[in-house]
Order: sequence, then C-alpha cells, then structure tokens
Amino acid sequence: MRWALVKVVVAVTAMVVLAFAVPLGLVVREMARDRALTNAERQAAAIGPALAITTDRAQLDRAVASTQAGADGRIAVHVPAAGSGGDVQIGRQRVTGADLDTASRLGRASTLRVPGGYALLQPTAVSSGSIAVVEVFVPEGDVTRGVTAAWAVLGLVGAGLVVGSVVVADRLGTRLVRPARRLAAAARDLGQGRLGVRVREDGPSELRAAAVAFNSMADKVAQLLANERELAADLSHRLRTPLTVLRLNAASLGDGPAAEQTREAVAQLEREVDQIIRTARGQAQHSASAVGCDAAEVIRERMAFWSALAEDQGRRVRTAGVERPVRVPVARTELAAALDALLGNVFRHTPEGTAFAVDVHNSEDAVIVLVSDAGPGIKDPAAALRRGHGDGRPGSTGLGLDIVRRVAETTGGDVALGRSVLGGTEVRVWLALQPRARTGARRGHRVVRRRKGLTRRGAPAGFGGVEA
Repeated sequence: MRWALVKVVVAVTAMVVLAFAVPLGLVVREMARDRALTNAERQAAAIGPALAITTDRAQLDRAVASTQAGADGRIAVHVPAAGSGGDVQIGRQRVTGADLDTASRLGRASTLRVPGGYALLQPTAVSSGSIAVVEVFVPEGDVTRGVTAAWAVLGLVGAGLVVGSVVVADRLGTRLVRPARRLAAAARDLGQGRLGVRVREDGPSELRAAAVAFNSMADKVAQLLANERELAADLSHRLRTPLTVLRLNAASLGDGPAAEQTREAVAQLEREVDQIIRTARGQAQHSASAVGCDAAEVIRERMAFWSALAEDQGRRVRTAGVERPVRVPVARTELAAALDALLGNVFRHTPEGTAFAVDVHNSEDAVIVLVSDAGPGIKDPAAALRRGHGDGRPGSTGLGLDIVRRVAETTGGDVALGRSVLGGTEVRVWLALQPRARTGARRGHRVVRRRKGLTRRGAPAGFGGVEA
C-alpha cells in the first residue's frame, strides 16, 4: 500500500510537471528567438536613415560599420541600380537573388533560414525611389542563447517536485501503513492465542474505527472464553453433590473387593472433578488477566472513591492523562488493588492537607502510572521496595509497594521511587505493553532508571528522598 501510494503520487506529479514544463520550455525557446530577431530588426532599422539620404557606397559603408552587427560582419545592404549606376552591394550576401527580389516586391520584413542561422530581410526605400534590402544575419547561438540554461532549471525544478512528492507520499504512506501493520500483527497474535493483545487507536479515522472494533472484538472473545471456562468450573462443581452421596454410599458397602474398588473409583472421580475445577478456574483467572483493562477508567473510578476522603482531609487532588482510554495487560481488580495500595500509603503516611496527584503517560511499548504527593518523604527507598520492610515509621510494612511491584512485574515492568514535582514522593509504575518488553524485566528500580527517558515530560532525572 505504501509503495502503491508512492507510485501513484510520482505518476501524477510527473504528469503535472510535464504538462507545465514542456509548454514553458517551448515558450522560452520562442522568446529567445523573438529576442534575437527583434535585435536584428533594430540593427536593420539603424541603416534606414542613411539609405533614405544617400546611396553612396562610402557613406553606406560608414553607416554599416557604425552598428554592432555591421562591425561583426553580419549586415549586408543590397541597393538596386538607378540610372546609369549599377547595383550597390555592401557586406556578405547569404541569401539568393530571388529571395532579395521577393522581399523587395513584397515590401515587408521576412526571415529566412540560412546555413548557420537566420537572415532578416528588411526592405527600405532609398533616395532614388527604388527599394533597397538590408540583410541582417542572426547566428544560431543568438537564437538559442539562454534556452539550455532555462531548460536545465525547469528540469531541476521538475525533478525537485517529483522527489518532494515521493518524500511526502512516503511519510503519508507510513502514517497509513503503520497502524494497518499494527492491526495485522495484533490479529495474528490474537489468532495465536495471545488474548491480551490490543491495538493503539490512532491513525486515520478508518483505521481508528478498525482498531476500536478489533479491541472490542478481542475483549468479547476473551470474555466469552473466560465465561465458558467459568461455566465449565461451575458445572464441574455441581458434580460434587452427587459425588458426596456416592462416597457416603460406597462407605456403607462394607468390606470386600467390590466395595473397595467402588470406593477407589469414587475417590478417583472426585479427584478428577477437583482437578477440572482448579484447571478451569485457573484458566479463567488467566484469561481475565490477559484481557487487561482500561487504566484510565480504573484510575477515574478509584480517584472518585478516594477524592471523598481527600475532601474531608483538605487534600488537593489532581489527575492527568486519564481523558483517553489507556489499555494495559493487567486485570481490572489487580490494577485497582495496586492503585488503592499506593493511595492508601499517601493517606497513611502524609499529614492531612497534603496534596497528591495521579498521572498516566503512555508510549508504544509501555504505560507509566505516576502517584505523587507533597509529603515529607522517607530515608531508605530501597528498604521500602523490599517485601515486609518499611521506613521505620508505625504502620509501614512495605507490603503495599510489594503488591504494586508484583502487578507491574506480571507485565514485564517494574516500580521505582523518586522525588515528585510536588516535593514529596513519586512512585513510578512501569507497565510493559509489548511481549518482548516482558522477557527481559528485572526486579528492582533499575529497569525504570534505564528507561527513564521514556517516562514523561518534565519528570525529574534523578531520585531524591522519598516516603513509604
């Protein structure tokens, strides 16, 4: 599609360039020819006053030599015989006698093609009453002077237009093709069983609509699979009641090989049903995680809950980046729990009236959730990130941050602590979107430091004192 668009644009631009450049080139050539012939007419007109006064050869020689063309030997004067005198011929004649007779008879200027250029024949009345003919030779170089340079400029301009159109078409084609490729790759991944794959809703309106439809379809497919597995688990769970009855009846059969075999069969059947239930429910939970959720929607929902308590405590609350959908490969309940853990830390470990904010920033391969506050901070951020460790203050166990870290690591991301623009803590939760970003994830905040250039605009480069 990209190259097809480039070819179409090149063809159209080339046709437009040819449609304008070819006529313009011909006009330039005609203008150069007209300029040379007009100059020749002026040279011939300069001889006219002398011919009107005299036909003396010496005086005519001086008049011819006084012109630029005459000095160059490109003017010839043909005066017919008058009375007893003969014809007067000045300069080199390049046309035939018949051409001179025709010009004299017609009485108007004419241009003839001669070897090496053109000859302008200008009839002029002389003092004797006859018609003399002034012949001005115009070399081929004068006729085509400047034409080659003009054509070269036109060619360069045309080539520049074609190259420019190729660049513009390539950029436009990239803008069209890139979302289409992402959509095709997501469809391929979905077909291979990766139910958590989603497509960024950008590009032209048609591709955005296709991306929205694809994401809706993927959500529906994952939800249907999860419902089917849950239904299988529920149906299997219903078998436990008759199995309990069978186990009780088998226990009352007494001793004997048949009774023992019956009890073993009932126990085996019960184990198989339990395994079916565990497998079905495990797959259902995995499917729910693979479906993911809209982080912006979850943040808006949880912030609406916490804003009521913040209003009671006089805390200023700000959110950013939650106006548009932001898909993340995390189950809704898990993301809500992680966000509640972070906001709970703000309320537990900062004084009343301390402001806080939640920002969301997304790129092609990651979504970053920033929870910032204006609190006092803590002394040991490394200890706060370790499970079961706090900052030494009452009620600080570090388990909340560990919950957040585990949620981030399920996507291949991580968590880091830093100094916020509000003056207190900034917790950066890195949620990876691409499968390749998940394979190389490491524990600790080093991943975020290595990728901090992709976090957000205006984010502080280093980490300072923080709170739990």
